[in-house]
Amino acid sequence: MIFQFPKIYPILDSSRIPRADRAAFLERLGALLTAAGVTLLEYRNKPGTEAEILADAEVLRRAMPAEKVKLILDDREDLVEQAGFDGVHVDAGDASPAEARRLLGPDRIIGTFGGSTEFLPGILEEPVDYLAVGPVFTTTTKQTDRPPIGVEGVRRMRALAGPERVLTCAAGITLETAPLVLEAGATTVAVSAAIFGAADPAAEFRRWLKSLG
Repeated sequence: MIFQFPKIYPILDSSRIPRADRAAFLERLGALLTAAGVTLLEYRNKPGTEAEILADAEVLRRAMPAEKVKLILDDREDLVEQAGFDGVHVDAGDASPAEARRLLGPDRIIGTFGGSTEFLPGILEEPVDYLAVGPVFTTTTKQTDRPPIGVEGVRRMRALAGPERVLTCAAGITLETAPLVLEAGATTVAVSAAIFGAADPAAEFRRWLKSLG
């Protein structure tokens, strides 16, 4: 997969999607985020049923055309094709990166958690397009028992990964700390609450995009 990862991309967690008028909400949100300059988005719905995930995915794909935005589905490599998404993020407990690659082929984006203070054994040899490292700071969006690694942890992981590996960093990153995380070696920062906790997520993303260049 040849894809230029942006400096920032949003993770849309299902907890941010209202139950009422769900499709209309996603249609409007997707269109506004696309207009704001989003080129990559991860949709995460851990408690959702297959039907709900596919219904959400259909709306997001319609609102965020494939020629403008790459859409990543969290966990569910088995639904990527049906959803018309561009890739999957798999972690421990999901399919292995190798299994996801076998299922989805060479042209889909595949990412996985790589480690915190050290890379997981063998993870650098996995057939993935990016490795997520962290958490960088404390987060309330995704439950994790891993301690935050901070900016210096990102710097260490970059040194271990080498210069070419795509590293995604997430968790508790703010507009003020994002430049420090990128300077320390992150290829891109993934943000959830910082964007979708704002009154106007599209305007907030545009503000981040402008700030990070």
